[in-house]
Amino acid sequence: MTKIIGITGGIASGKSTVVAEIRKHGYQVIDADQVVHELQAKGGKLYQALCNWLGSEILQENGELDRKKLGQLIFSSKDMLEKSSRLQNGIIREELARRRDELAKTQDVFFMDIPLLIEHDYMEWFDDIWLVHLDEKTQLERLVMRNHFSKEEAKKRMASQMSTEAKKPYADKLLDNSGDLTELKAQINQLLQEL
Repeated sequence: MTKIIGITGGIASGKSTVVAEIRKHGYQVIDADQVVHELQAKGGKLYQALCNWLGSEILQENGELDRKKLGQLIFSSKDMLEKSSRLQNGIIREELARRRDELAKTQDVFFMDIPLLIEHDYMEWFDDIWLVHLDEKTQLERLVMRNHFSKEEAKKRMASQMSTEAKKPYADKLLDNSGDLTELKAQINQLLQEL
């Protein structure tokens, strides 16, 4: 029986760092953000759906999606965020399920990194859910640094997601990323040894 572990956490919580470490140990990880990027590439299912909805103003001169402009549009209001969510979630879920089923044929244990795992109700897909968390102040600082957002824009992005505290009851394992990389790696190694 294949064991599937879901990894989640808020924006700029350190999920990518956790995923990179898990991959170093030889495990396969389906990265939902990567899947979305592929679906949003020119000609992809999400690309078509977004262009049909928002028109050519979300495109760069080369015809690819202008992710910055798209993000600003989607996060401009709660209504836009909800419309975007309805439009994209079905397409994303279908593709993630396809990749999950494919990997389950060959792997005893694998991971899926889904930022909105709890919000979009993926919990029943997993045997275990690992939540990467850190305090809000550090999260905000990391998001501003990483994405070059203003504090205001970063706060808006964080506010659009479920809070880390609200996610904790759904998690089987917690990875505290408030400290340094060495501490985080030690926690990951510990959890991997327990598999």
